[in-house]
Amino acid sequence: MTGQIGIIGNGSWGTALAKILTDNGKKIHWWVRNEEAIASLQKRHHNPHYLTSVTFAPDTIHPTNDIVAMAEQCDTIVVAVPSAYANDVISKVAPDVWKKKKVVSAIKGVLPDSNLLLNDYMTAEYGLPLEQYIAITGPCHAEEVASERLSYLTFSGLNDALTQDVAKSFTSSYINTTSNHDIWGAQYAAVLKNIYAIGAGIAHSLDYGDNFLSVYATNCYREMYGFLQAHFEKVHPSHEQPDFHTSAYLGDLLVTCYSLHSRNRTFGAMIGKGYSVRAATLEMNMVAEGYYAARGMQAVSAQYDIAIPMATVIYEILWQGASPVQNFKRLEKMMS
Repeated sequence: MTGQIGIIGNGSWGTALAKILTDNGKKIHWWVRNEEAIASLQKRHHNPHYLTSVTFAPDTIHPTNDIVAMAEQCDTIVVAVPSAYANDVISKVAPDVWKKKKVVSAIKGVLPDSNLLLNDYMTAEYGLPLEQYIAITGPCHAEEVASERLSYLTFSGLNDALTQDVAKSFTSSYINTTSNHDIWGAQYAAVLKNIYAIGAGIAHSLDYGDNFLSVYATNCYREMYGFLQAHFEKVHPSHEQPDFHTSAYLGDLLVTCYSLHSRNRTFGAMIGKGYSVRAATLEMNMVAEGYYAARGMQAVSAQYDIAIPMATVIYEILWQGASPVQNFKRLEKMMS
């Protein structure tokens, strides 16, 4: 990436992406909401709340709480805030400014109210040309990036030159990158896998074993694949047929369901133990994207008439107060 680079968001994922870019010699403007975090980044050169082991060379980061000034001076902006807060953050910057930017999305959810992916929302509301948009998906956990354990990122965009340039900026000794054209499928896969990971956590707390979880993950992938295929055929049939049997789809689902780093799995485990959604959220002190995604994907499922019954079981537990025990008994009968 050439020109000035900005990152919006300083959670675990935003911090991990900042580390990758600065390790690669990039200098970043970093929008951080919290004044304490800004002070820590300036004086101690680390994020006091997320990935605290990561330190930044002082001359590589410019943390600020002035999002308007940051957006105006940057050519490329990486958006790495939870989807639940994205509307409020994005709206602080004028549409005329967004139209001129290259936007790299690290959001793994649909936006509230509209239930749109970020690219569709920004195209409709801000006039962002779709060719200026890149989506980052996994499989990749922030914690493993922090410890520089080999991880994989997938970059999806319609502009090949831009997509490959962005991917190159993130490629390093501990990050392998691939690219494709599948903006919609890669992002919907990232949304769905977070819902399924909550279910994996619930299953663990309900004392289901590894045998069950392997069958559960297999059936989740079957449902995900069916949704992606149907969405592609109904909404984007003129685009290149994506290959859904790659790490951005199956691999990301598996790591999110199995890894102890997965916040969605952890959130689900707490729900399975009897925690309320509010109590689990407070205990974790971070957002589990799958919680909001569960509701948003019900609207998307209805809009396109594509059934996602396994995700619906999780939605009923999280949003309608259904019994985890009883709903997982139903889930057992859905799987094969």
